[in-house]
Amino acid sequence: MTDVDVLLIGGGVASAACATQLRADDFGGSIMLVGREPDPPYNRPPVSKGYLQGAEDRDAALVHPAGWWEEAAVDLRTRTSVMKLDPTAKVATLSTKDEVSYDRALLATGANVRRLSVSGADLDGLHYLRALRNADVLRDDVADAEHVVMVGGSYIGAEVAATLTTMGTRCSIVMQEDVVLSRGFGATAGRHFQDLLESHGVEAYGGQEVARFEGAGERVERVICASGLELEADAVVLGVGAVPDVMLARSAGLELGESGGVRCDAALRTSAAGLWAAGDVCEYDSVLHGRRVRIEHWDVAIEQGKHAARGMLGSDEPYAVVPYFFSDLADWASIEYVSVAASWDAEELRGSTEDGAFSIFFSASGRLVGALSVGRPGDLEEAKRLIREAAPVDSQG
Repeated sequence: MTDVDVLLIGGGVASAACATQLRADDFGGSIMLVGREPDPPYNRPPVSKGYLQGAEDRDAALVHPAGWWEEAAVDLRTRTSVMKLDPTAKVATLSTKDEVSYDRALLATGANVRRLSVSGADLDGLHYLRALRNADVLRDDVADAEHVVMVGGSYIGAEVAATLTTMGTRCSIVMQEDVVLSRGFGATAGRHFQDLLESHGVEAYGGQEVARFEGAGERVERVICASGLELEADAVVLGVGAVPDVMLARSAGLELGESGGVRCDAALRTSAAGLWAAGDVCEYDSVLHGRRVRIEHWDVAIEQGKHAARGMLGSDEPYAVVPYFFSDLADWASIEYVSVAASWDAEELRGSTEDGAFSIFFSASGRLVGALSVGRPGDLEEAKRLIREAAPVDSQG
C-alpha cells in the first residue's frame, strides 16, 4: 500500500493545474497523478491545430516540460488507470495492481468521444480526434487525401477543416445545424465563420443528418446523408460531441448529476468526503449560472483544477470563474467567448463582421449572459465584469 496526501485521478489539464496550484501555494505533502495516456498532461487545442498541422512538436503541447514533475516532487504515473475507487476507505486500486491510500483526491477522468452509430461506422478512414495519438494517425492518413469530410459543425469540425485546408487538402463539413458554430455562438457569428471557411475553399452543408458511410472494400469512400446528399471522401473526421467518463465514479457509488457528470456542490466537492471533481465530469452548482452545469472545455478544466487545489488547502469559496472559451480557425480568425447561459433572447453587435473585428453581446431577460469577440479583447473583459456583476444590459457603456 502506497500512502499519498493527494491523489489526482486523470492525466489531463485539470489534474495538472491542481498539482501546479498546490505547489504554488507551498503545499509540501506528497502528490500522485495517475493518467491512462502515454504522454504527461498536455493542452488539447494543438491536437486539432498546430500539432495536427505539424507546426508544433509534441513537447510544445505539454503543460510542463518533462523535468517539471520530478522537480515539483509529483509522482507522475502515465499509462496507468484507477480501476477501483473506495471513497469511504479512501483507497484506489491502480491498473498496475498497486493500492494507493489518500487523504484528499481529485476526480478528473475527462470525457470520451461520442461515436456515431450508423451503417459503415466501422470502416477504415474514419477518425475521432481527442488525443495527440489521434492527430498522429489522422495526419498520416490524409497525407495524400484529395478530399476529407468533417461530420459536425462545432469546434472540431470547423477547426480541423481550417487546419487541413492550410495543408492543401480539400475539405467539406456536413452538420445538423444550418451554419458552423451556430449552436454555441448564434446565427450571426456562425454565418460569419462559415463565410470565412468557404472563402478559403471549405464546402459546408447545413441541415444534414449522416445516414451511412460506404466503401467498396474496408475503407470509407463516401458519406451518405438522409437528404440524399452524397460526398466522396478519402477520409472522414467525426466531431459529434463527447460523453463524460463517469465509469469509475459510478462504480464508486458517487452521486451523479442530471447531465451525466459527477454531482458537486458550488465548491466542486463531490458527495464523498475529501474528494473533488474538475473538468468534463464535474457537474456543479454554479453561482454564476444559477443552476447546476457541466462545461466541456480545457480552459474551464484548468480553472476548476486550480479551485479544487485551493479547496484541498482549506478554502470553502464557491467556484465563480466566468467560463471562457477560445477557438482558432487556422490563422484566419481567433475567437474568444464567455458565457453563463445556454440560450439568450437578444444580441448586440459591436464593430463589423465585414471588417473581421467585432463582438456580439448576448443577453437574457435584460441581463448580459455571454459575449463573443474577434479582434476586440477589451469588449470581452468588459463582458466578464458585467456578467460577474449581473448587470442590466442598459447599464452597459
